[in-house]
Amino acid sequence: MEQVALSRKTETPQDCAGKLSEKWLTFRLNGQLYGLSIAAAEQIVRMQPITAVPHFPSCARGVINLRGNIVPLVDLRRVLRLPEGVETERTCIIIASVGACQVGFMVDDVDAVLDIPPEAVSALPGAEQGACSSACLTGIGRLPAGDGSETVVLCLNPAKLLGQDEIQLLMSA
Repeated sequence: MEQVALSRKTETPQDCAGKLSEKWLTFRLNGQLYGLSIAAAEQIVRMQPITAVPHFPSCARGVINLRGNIVPLVDLRRVLRLPEGVETERTCIIIASVGACQVGFMVDDVDAVLDIPPEAVSALPGAEQGACSSACLTGIGRLPAGDGSETVVLCLNPAKLLGQDEIQLLMSA
Protein backbone atom coordinates (compact mmCIF):
# COMPACT_ATOMS: atom_id res chain seq x y z
CA MET A 1 0.00 0.00 0.00
CA GLU A 2 1.47 3.33 -0.97
CA GLN A 3 1.36 6.34 1.27
CA VAL A 4 -1.67 8.51 0.68
CA ALA A 5 -1.76 12.15 1.74
CA LEU A 6 -5.20 13.45 2.48
CA SER A 7 -5.43 16.86 0.90
CA ARG A 8 -8.10 19.26 -0.18
CA LYS A 9 -6.56 20.44 -3.44
CA THR A 10 -8.63 23.25 -4.91
CA GLU A 11 -10.85 24.22 -2.02
CA THR A 12 -9.95 26.87 0.51
CA PRO A 13 -10.45 26.18 4.23
CA GLN A 14 -13.55 28.38 4.09
CA ASP A 15 -14.95 26.24 1.25
CA CYS A 16 -14.32 23.08 3.25
CA ALA A 17 -15.57 24.30 6.62
CA GLY A 18 -19.14 23.11 6.16
CA LYS A 19 -18.15 19.91 4.37
CA LEU A 20 -15.49 18.61 6.74
CA SER A 21 -17.94 17.62 9.43
CA GLU A 22 -19.64 15.33 6.90
CA LYS A 23 -16.52 13.61 5.52
CA TRP A 24 -15.26 10.53 7.33
CA LEU A 25 -12.26 8.31 6.67
CA THR A 26 -13.64 4.82 7.21
CA PHE A 27 -11.63 1.79 8.22
CA ARG A 28 -12.14 -1.70 9.60
CA LEU A 29 -11.26 -3.19 12.94
CA ASN A 30 -12.32 -6.74 13.76
CA GLY A 31 -14.69 -6.67 10.77
CA GLN A 32 -16.59 -3.56 11.98
CA LEU A 33 -16.60 -0.28 10.03
CA TYR A 34 -15.36 2.77 11.97
CA GLY A 35 -15.01 6.39 10.93
CA LEU A 36 -12.63 9.20 11.81
CA SER A 37 -13.38 12.77 10.80
CA ILE A 38 -11.32 13.66 7.76
CA ALA A 39 -10.43 16.93 9.54
CA ALA A 40 -8.36 14.90 12.06
CA ALA A 41 -6.76 12.50 9.58
CA GLU A 42 -3.51 13.72 8.03
CA GLN A 43 -2.33 10.74 5.98
CA ILE A 44 -2.40 6.98 5.60
CA VAL A 45 0.86 5.03 5.54
CA ARG A 46 1.70 1.36 5.27
CA MET A 47 3.03 -0.45 8.30
CA GLN A 48 6.46 0.69 9.38
CA PRO A 49 9.07 -0.97 11.58
CA ILE A 50 7.97 -0.47 15.19
CA THR A 51 10.38 0.39 18.00
CA ALA A 52 9.07 -0.76 21.39
CA VAL A 53 9.31 1.83 24.17
CA PRO A 54 9.49 0.76 27.83
CA HIS A 55 6.76 2.05 30.17
CA PHE A 56 4.53 3.17 27.30
CA PRO A 57 0.74 2.99 27.73
CA SER A 58 -0.63 -0.50 27.11
CA CYS A 59 -2.55 0.70 24.02
CA ALA A 60 0.70 1.72 22.30
CA ARG A 61 2.80 -0.63 20.21
CA GLY A 62 5.79 1.72 20.27
CA VAL A 63 7.00 4.44 17.91
CA ILE A 64 7.64 4.65 14.18
CA ASN A 65 10.09 6.81 12.27
CA LEU A 66 7.99 8.64 9.70
CA ARG A 67 10.34 10.54 7.38
CA GLY A 68 12.53 11.60 10.29
CA ASN A 69 9.68 12.30 12.73
CA ILE A 70 9.16 9.97 15.67
CA VAL A 71 5.43 9.22 15.91
CA PRO A 72 3.81 7.14 18.66
CA LEU A 73 1.88 4.16 17.29
CA VAL A 74 -1.39 3.24 19.00
CA ASP A 75 -3.20 -0.02 18.26
CA LEU A 76 -6.88 0.96 17.99
CA ARG A 77 -7.87 -2.64 18.76
CA ARG A 78 -6.29 -2.20 22.20
CA VAL A 79 -7.92 1.20 22.77
CA LEU A 80 -11.36 -0.17 21.91
CA ARG A 81 -10.74 -3.42 23.83
CA LEU A 82 -11.16 -5.60 20.76
CA PRO A 83 -9.48 -8.99 20.35
CA GLU A 84 -5.86 -8.91 19.18
CA GLY A 85 -5.59 -9.08 15.40
CA VAL A 86 -3.10 -10.44 12.93
CA GLU A 87 -1.18 -7.99 10.76
CA THR A 88 -1.82 -8.48 7.05
CA GLU A 89 -0.73 -6.66 3.91
CA ARG A 90 -3.84 -4.45 4.39
CA THR A 91 -2.90 -3.36 7.93
CA CYS A 92 -1.97 0.30 7.87
CA ILE A 93 -1.50 3.40 9.97
CA ILE A 94 -3.69 6.49 10.00
CA ILE A 95 -1.67 9.52 11.06
CA ALA A 96 -4.00 11.84 12.93
CA SER A 97 -3.96 14.95 15.07
CA VAL A 98 -4.93 14.44 18.67
CA GLY A 99 -4.94 17.91 20.12
CA ALA A 100 -1.53 19.37 19.28
CA CYS A 101 0.02 15.90 18.94
CA GLN A 102 0.55 13.66 15.94
CA VAL A 103 -0.33 10.00 16.59
CA GLY A 104 -0.38 6.92 14.36
CA PHE A 105 -3.42 4.67 14.74
CA MET A 106 -2.94 1.10 13.55
CA VAL A 107 -6.04 -0.29 11.78
CA ASP A 108 -6.87 -3.53 9.95
CA ASP A 109 -7.83 -1.93 6.64
CA VAL A 110 -8.73 1.53 5.32
CA ASP A 111 -12.04 1.52 3.47
CA ALA A 112 -12.90 4.90 1.91
CA VAL A 113 -13.65 8.57 2.49
CA LEU A 114 -17.42 8.83 2.81
CA ASP A 115 -19.91 11.64 3.14
CA ILE A 116 -22.06 11.00 6.18
CA PRO A 117 -24.59 13.82 6.55
CA PRO A 118 -25.13 14.97 10.15
CA GLU A 119 -28.75 13.82 9.99
CA ALA A 120 -27.51 10.26 9.30
CA VAL A 121 -25.53 10.16 12.56
CA SER A 122 -27.52 8.99 15.57
CA ALA A 123 -26.62 9.74 19.14
CA LEU A 124 -25.45 6.79 21.17
CA PRO A 125 -28.21 5.09 23.17
CA GLY A 126 -28.23 6.54 26.68
CA ALA A 127 -25.86 9.40 25.79
CA GLU A 128 -28.38 12.07 26.75
CA GLN A 129 -28.55 10.64 30.28
CA GLY A 130 -24.76 10.42 30.53
CA ALA A 131 -24.92 6.62 30.40
CA CYS A 132 -22.74 6.33 27.31
CA SER A 133 -20.17 3.65 28.00
CA SER A 134 -17.87 4.67 25.16
CA ALA A 135 -16.99 8.36 25.29
CA CYS A 136 -14.69 7.95 22.28
CA LEU A 137 -17.71 7.45 19.99
CA THR A 138 -19.42 10.59 18.72
CA GLY A 139 -22.31 8.69 17.19
CA ILE A 140 -23.43 5.94 14.88
CA GLY A 141 -23.59 6.76 11.19
CA ARG A 142 -26.02 4.99 8.88
CA LEU A 143 -25.52 4.79 5.15
CA PRO A 144 -27.77 3.11 2.60
CA ALA A 145 -26.31 -0.14 1.26
CA GLY A 146 -26.95 -1.38 -2.25
CA ASP A 147 -29.34 -4.12 -1.08
CA GLY A 148 -31.75 -1.76 0.69
CA SER A 149 -30.19 -2.27 4.11
CA GLU A 150 -27.99 0.19 5.98
CA THR A 151 -24.27 0.14 6.66
CA VAL A 152 -23.37 1.15 10.21
CA VAL A 153 -20.28 3.29 10.84
CA LEU A 154 -19.10 3.80 14.41
CA CYS A 155 -17.88 7.42 14.39
CA LEU A 156 -14.85 7.98 16.62
CA ASN A 157 -13.79 11.17 18.35
CA PRO A 158 -9.95 11.20 18.12
CA ALA A 159 -9.67 13.69 21.00
CA LYS A 160 -11.30 11.15 23.33
CA LEU A 161 -9.57 7.98 22.16
CA LEU A 162 -6.70 8.58 24.56
CA GLY A 163 -6.65 10.03 28.05
CA GLN A 164 -4.53 13.06 28.89
CA ASP A 165 -2.07 10.90 30.87
CA GLU A 166 -1.68 8.54 27.89
CA ILE A 167 -1.06 11.44 25.52
CA GLN A 168 1.62 12.86 27.82
CA LEU A 169 3.35 9.46 28.05
CA LEU A 170 3.21 9.00 24.27
CA MET A 171 4.64 12.45 23.64
CA SER A 172 7.51 11.91 26.08
CA ALA A 173 9.15 9.39 23.72
